[in-house]
Amino acid sequence: MTKKTAHIISHTHWDREWYMPYEYHHALLIELMDTLLDTLDNDPGFKSFHLDGQTIMLEDYLQVRPEMKDKLEKYIREGRIHIGPWYILQDEFLTSSEANVRNLQIGHRDANHYGGTISKIGYFPDSFGNMGQAPQMLQQANIDVAVFGRGVKPTGFNNQVSEDAAYESPFSEMIWESPDGSRVIGILFANWYCNGMEVPVDEQQAIAYWEKNIDNAEKFASTPHLLFMNGCDHQPIQTDLSKAIEVAKKLFPDVDFVHSNFNYYVDVLRQELPENLQTVKGELRSQRTDGWYTLVNTASSRVYLKQMNAENQTLLEKVAEPLAAFADQAGKPYPHHLFVYAWKTLMQNHPHDSICGCSVDEVHREMVTRFEKSKHMTEMIINETVDSLVKQIDTSAYGAKEGVPFVVFNTAGYERSGVVEVTLELKRRYFREGHPTKLARELKQEPIVPGTVIDANGNAVVCEWEDAGVQFGYDLPKDKFRQPYVARCVKVRLQASGMPAFAYQTFAWVAGGEAPQAASLSNGLNTLENEHLKAVVEADGSLTLTDKATGHTFSGLNVYEDSGDIGNEYMFRKPNGEVPLTTAGLAADIRVVEDAPYRAVIEAAHQWEIPASADEKLQEEMNELVDFPRRTAQRSTAMVPFRLVTRYTLDRGAKRVEVQVTIHNEAKDHRLRALFPTALQTETHQAESIFEVARRNTQPAPEWENPSNDQHQHTFASVSDGQLGLTIANRGLYEYEVLRDGRNTMAVTLLRSSGELGDWGVFPTPEAQCLGTYTAEYAIIPHAGDVVASGAYKEAHAFQVPWIVRQAEVHAGKLPANHAFLAWDGEGIAFSSIKMAEQTGDMVGRWVNFAHEANTLNVSLPQAGSGFYRSSIMEVKGEDLASGDKRSVSVELGAAEIFTLGMKN
Repeated sequence: MTKKTAHIISHTHWDREWYMPYEYHHALLIELMDTLLDTLDNDPGFKSFHLDGQTIMLEDYLQVRPEMKDKLEKYIREGRIHIGPWYILQDEFLTSSEANVRNLQIGHRDANHYGGTISKIGYFPDSFGNMGQAPQMLQQANIDVAVFGRGVKPTGFNNQVSEDAAYESPFSEMIWESPDGSRVIGILFANWYCNGMEVPVDEQQAIAYWEKNIDNAEKFASTPHLLFMNGCDHQPIQTDLSKAIEVAKKLFPDVDFVHSNFNYYVDVLRQELPENLQTVKGELRSQRTDGWYTLVNTASSRVYLKQMNAENQTLLEKVAEPLAAFADQAGKPYPHHLFVYAWKTLMQNHPHDSICGCSVDEVHREMVTRFEKSKHMTEMIINETVDSLVKQIDTSAYGAKEGVPFVVFNTAGYERSGVVEVTLELKRRYFREGHPTKLARELKQEPIVPGTVIDANGNAVVCEWEDAGVQFGYDLPKDKFRQPYVARCVKVRLQASGMPAFAYQTFAWVAGGEAPQAASLSNGLNTLENEHLKAVVEADGSLTLTDKATGHTFSGLNVYEDSGDIGNEYMFRKPNGEVPLTTAGLAADIRVVEDAPYRAVIEAAHQWEIPASADEKLQEEMNELVDFPRRTAQRSTAMVPFRLVTRYTLDRGAKRVEVQVTIHNEAKDHRLRALFPTALQTETHQAESIFEVARRNTQPAPEWENPSNDQHQHTFASVSDGQLGLTIANRGLYEYEVLRDGRNTMAVTLLRSSGELGDWGVFPTPEAQCLGTYTAEYAIIPHAGDVVASGAYKEAHAFQVPWIVRQAEVHAGKLPANHAFLAWDGEGIAFSSIKMAEQTGDMVGRWVNFAHEANTLNVSLPQAGSGFYRSSIMEVKGEDLASGDKRSVSVELGAAEIFTLGMKN
């Protein structure tokens, strides 16, 4: 009989903030780390400690205890403290593809600063489900094993693990495979990550402890190597562990007890893994469970946090980084240090208990400040970068017409059209010229001569303008004190049409002349129509939408549904027997609010009444810790006003209808969704996830008991029968469900109100009720085929990215009036990022093949460089790629491949 080995790994799972505010947890971290270092000093038998896979713990500790840095580094170099590979332990599904990459990059970067060896373990101890592309991402970071706690086995109240052995893998060890075929060893905490905590020193207690825990571990182990995690959430160091292990060795001589670490455990484990391990593929979302404890509804807890996060990620990934990379090519050094700060500040909001919105109110108030700090840094990078570029753009052609030039940047990664707005300063008066009040009054008296906008070729552009009065501004010169001024201004709106990816175009406001005329996009009080779409706003505010390319009409779109919610921040729970309220048939006040040559907007306002809250039973059940699936509370009979103001927008040439709904919420304990019946017959649907468009079954597995089957999404979810499709794009709305109603209705959550944290105690969260005014934004995109084959995903991605517009002076420059910094194409391929790699100094671009067959990516630069190479998500140099002219390259991307291209400077 093979002797068993008990691998005891000391650790703590450190939630930076959760059921207490950050600084409460921070103080406990300082105490824990002090104790750890003392233990390592005084007990040579305490071999090692796993620091939870996240380097931010070191940062947080040294912020308060900088004098301990040398000692900390000593034990890291000696291999007694194991660090990395992440910066933080993120929620994988609520952070972007690039945020997941930057988390690995910065985790490795910081770990290297401390010396020692990075723990090459894909560590996901408490992620609320696991992304399907994790194996591919990990392999690109030279990590071939993942350790996780959720996704394949039920985990319930207070982390109680199901004893049922019937789950997707019969063993705690398995092979986990990405859609592209990449594989890693997957290790499940089948008995959670606390199955070896508080090991007894008393012999009688130790006998009972180890008999039970060894038996539990053996149920799921595929080898004689049994994993025991000596720690748990915020668990203090077991300072007498060495003695406890000696006791265990004495009592169980047939077991080899080792104070182990993940590197050693995985090395010996892989030598004895059986060949018949189960292979699990793609996303691990607890699909094969009863559905009650997936924690998926954290996707809709405190929606405002998700919206702020999406905006920050977009500004960093799709605006600041591309612009800064192109500016670097034009001579302005890429500010790596500022980007690291912006990313770190943002990622401090990405731990699962933070971005999931499932903590106490104080935590999420602090998150708002962090989001603002990261955004402000990113905006400053954008401003400095754009100023640098604009100064190098040749606008001299506008001087002859005394024009006021401005530059429009498209950083979305795709060709697109859209409406842009800019306030132009026609004349400035600096404070040094006189008293500001006098200057402002003089400028106000100067009339604005009517004019129009022209492009670089002198052609008049469809536009509108208005007098913007006198406005205050200031310059911050690099070589002198601030320069305040007042300016006479005009506000201009126009449509940028067919602008290439990663390009800018110049325009100018010129006095005199007339803008070209265009037909109205508003046909009566309730109809929007352009070349591609016809949208009719019905009497109840819903939309009937016709796609002229296919001739198909979708009806009843954007009806609102409101349900009671007696769950918590983690999980939605509709009251038993409740029939949701909807706006179907509820009259809306409808009016045209904008009718411009390039855009029309119709508003539909609902005056609704909904229950004020849940009934008194809910508070009683919360106080008694009744688990949410067993609650019996209903909605209150008291009613409150619930006002929804919806604006439908259609631009000239657009293939989507944009929707903005303002929600005036006075109710508690409820969930608001927008419904999109597709009437398309299919058993699956698609949604964007991390570096993939995941195809998911609409009907859950036979084990599923939860009446709801909510899912995560990123920028879109989509239903298609192969011939026709409907895609709903969103900005920061991460929860959807495809209803099993015979019509494959997509339901997108706009707001969810809940009054408690949930999980293991009574933690009221009144601010999670989200009372007040909130706004949700999304877009309706009809198309032929599915979302990938039709290219509708490009519409959804472009919907996320703001236009950047900046006024320029009239001057010569080395950059032409219109220019594209990079061009690319590829069927089924999506753009992810362009930036400068810190290690190589080269520009790198990342794309992913959304298709499940190989496709060719073509990339070209405006002038020859020094060549191209295959890189990875870690942005290191790989094999050179063939390029005859050194300015263009073609690469075949495999199915679902994440590809990073290095472009040598």
